[in-house]
Amino acid sequence: MKENKSRSIGKSISWRVLASCDTILISYLITGSIAIAASIGSIEVLTKMFLYYFHERVWDRISFGRN
Repeated sequence: MKENKSRSIGKSISWRVLASCDTILISYLITGSIAIAASIGSIEVLTKMFLYYFHERVWDRISFGRN
């Protein structure tokens, strides 16, 4: 069973919210600056959302691990 593009987009967005909160927290713990942490988080949210979407679309074409 293949996933449609809307599902991949939804998964990309929900994962990015969770992962970006993690990135911001780690950045804050390392730098001690909420401004720097937010800057890092805002940059990576866009780049990694696109990367994840295309990663999901490629994996959707691979039958490995499916019954």
